[in-house]
Amino acid sequence: MMNDEKIARINELYHKSKAEGLTDAEKKEQEILRKEFINAMKMNVRSQLNNISIQNEDGTITNLGEKFGKKGN
Repeated sequence: MMNDEKIARINELYHKSKAEGLTDAEKKEQEILRKEFINAMKMNVRSQLNNISIQNEDGTITNLGEKFGKKGN
């Protein structure tokens, strides 16, 4: 789960990489944190999309989460 400390660390590593560069350990940490952040964002968007319903031209309602299957990851 992404929390404020992890996001702050991602930003800290980014700024350090631009200013002075990162050690190999820091580069690996940055890569892991970025992947975790991206996965958290994907799960968030997927969750939101699973809860969207649309009204068709004929007036029927289609629940996109049910239609396209509430997929994980």
